[in-house]
Amino acid sequence: MPETRTLSLLKGQQYFCFRYEVGQETKVLDALVEMVNRRDLPFDWFDAAVMSHQLGRHLAKELETFLPKKAA
Repeated sequence: MPETRTLSLLKGQQYFCFRYEVGQETKVLDALVEMVNRRDLPFDWFDAAVMSHQLGRHLAKELETFLPKKAA
């Protein structure tokens, strides 16, 4: 079963939450762009950047599991 991740942003009265499966990151980025382009949402490029930064942090943690452990 694929692992599920969550991105979230609280902006004023609005709460944006994305749940996605590992490996579906490009779909999340596409959805962020679509949200920026919607005039009915108070979601801008700064908000998309914050959420994509969260996504990058999730990916970095994932990659760390593949790195060899440092000898003490």
